[in-house]
Amino acid sequence: MRPRVDCGRRPAKAVVGEAVPVRARIFADGRPRLRARGRFLPEGLPGGWPAAETFPLTPVVDDWWEGHLVPERVGSWHFRIEAWEDRFGTWCDDVRRRLDSGVDPTPELGEGWTLMHQAARRLPGEAGGSIDRAASEVEGAGPEQELAFLLDGDLQSLLETVVWRPLTTSPAQPLWVERPRALFGSWYELFVRSQGSDGVRPGSLAAAADRLPHLASLGFDVLYLTPIHPVGVTGRRGRNNAPSALPGDPGSPWAIGSEAGGHTEVDPELGTMEDFRRLLARAEEVGMEVAMDYALQCSRDHPWVRAHPEWFRRRPDGSIRPAENPPKRYDDIYPLDFSCPDWRALWAACYGILDHWARQGVRIFRVDNPHTKPVPFWEYVVGRLRLEHPEAVLLAEAFTAPAMMRELAKLGFSQSYTYFTWRQTKDELVAYGRELAEESADYLRPNFFVNTPDILTAQLQQGGPGAFRSRLLLASTLSSSYGIYSGFEHLERVALRPGSEEYLDSEKYQYRPRPDHGDQAMEALISTVNAARRGHPALQQFRRVFFHWADHPDILCYSKSTPNLEDRVLVVVNLDPWQAHESMVHLDLTQLGLSPQAGFAVRDLLDGAEYHWRGAHNYVRLDPAHAPGHLFTVAS
Repeated sequence: MRPRVDCGRRPAKAVVGEAVPVRARIFADGRPRLRARGRFLPEGLPGGWPAAETFPLTPVVDDWWEGHLVPERVGSWHFRIEAWEDRFGTWCDDVRRRLDSGVDPTPELGEGWTLMHQAARRLPGEAGGSIDRAASEVEGAGPEQELAFLLDGDLQSLLETVVWRPLTTSPAQPLWVERPRALFGSWYELFVRSQGSDGVRPGSLAAAADRLPHLASLGFDVLYLTPIHPVGVTGRRGRNNAPSALPGDPGSPWAIGSEAGGHTEVDPELGTMEDFRRLLARAEEVGMEVAMDYALQCSRDHPWVRAHPEWFRRRPDGSIRPAENPPKRYDDIYPLDFSCPDWRALWAACYGILDHWARQGVRIFRVDNPHTKPVPFWEYVVGRLRLEHPEAVLLAEAFTAPAMMRELAKLGFSQSYTYFTWRQTKDELVAYGRELAEESADYLRPNFFVNTPDILTAQLQQGGPGAFRSRLLLASTLSSSYGIYSGFEHLERVALRPGSEEYLDSEKYQYRPRPDHGDQAMEALISTVNAARRGHPALQQFRRVFFHWADHPDILCYSKSTPNLEDRVLVVVNLDPWQAHESMVHLDLTQLGLSPQAGFAVRDLLDGAEYHWRGAHNYVRLDPAHAPGHLFTVAS
């Protein structure tokens, strides 16, 4: 059965209002007619399972049955599946087979009447009595009339709702339900210190707040702030990650902590806590949320270094070991030792950081390098956060082994960065899209960032504007959550050196003022794509992604739809950023709820053009100089 994570040891994930697909393989000996339903309830519901919500399951293929549950509030839920034999329906099927093969079914009439009356007594209200009264006028009138009554389709439709005993009941499965932002959102990442900066002096929280109306007008839902805490001085890195800083170099904001405080303080150069609260209030006014960076590492000047030296990793000579990621060495950062003898106090202090900012009104956290901390630590932090701040959304920045990425998702991270940035060919995108939408969809929600301060892929470096446009279209339509790092809209693509994914003059080590809005080359496309995402529920979920066949190796075609097929989106992307290509695309019309040879209209949400297609096989031509692809809405 699905969703079922680690044999029920971990909860599957859902959000409020999401139609969660529930599947089970249900079979029995012989040829009975089976019925099944699901039942789900929030933890602690008075009355327990008798008060649970129910939803039907229907057979699909190969003994698989499917239905959808829709949770209504945040918190812990459980669901289970119940199956039983429809005894009266089985009798009707058996009688029909006898009639079809010329066998007299008259000896079975007595059993049929018995089963019919038993089922009628289980119907609620007056329905059962009405059936019994109608039956009394026919029972004993003769085989032909009796069979006609018992095999009537309307009677069977009514009686098939009866739940017969005994039931087969699955074990209860856990489900963690979050608010909708855990599933859907368009993220924009920026460095506060660059907002309003002249390249020499830092920007401010107030200048970042001034940018919010424009970002909201582009359709972004989440403003993700890189760390805004005081930055250490000792061992500070210089521009382009130089081993030492020059006067005026701001250092990496991930080297957290100075005489001004640590993780619970705002860097005085950026503003005050009151400025931060005004930023949160402004975000709410324009319909956005603020996500904070949660980076559990310290500069050498962090207050914890003096107050709790036992919390840090040490060499045999007793000195604290700086952070390393060979061949890189970070003399400005001390890593924490989560297995130190005083680990309980350390873990509580780390949770206290989240609790502090959650109490200020922050409900989203991007977690830096969670894969470098022990899994039991995250079980403690996430478990406590769910109890005290169940509305919190956690994004795991874990570019690491797939097993660890999956484990973090299973233990409760709401979303995860993925390998999307490095999946670039048609075969890679199809394989990875299927993995995320099918294999791990019950617990791992992807957030497709097209770039980050650390990741400028060779494709973006070398692909020109066409690569930026196609990657934006892919990220925003394949996944329900996606993000861009500031500078993407300016087509920033100069690497530190050949073969590197680091930006030249990286904003991690210097102020990076940019042109005023209106000068960005990508703004129109970003705004159009985000408007489509907000207007189409099919783009707000990621489970129902289906890849269709396109003849050309650089043309990718896929569709997304809601479970009821009321909203259907078809995306066709040219993966070659330089050349126009034409191709036939071959659609699986059943996935779109269309009949073979049917005529249907597709309207491109990118430019408003409308095309009339017929049947499964249709022609496209895509020129990256004009558009990265088609973003069609499908109308029957």
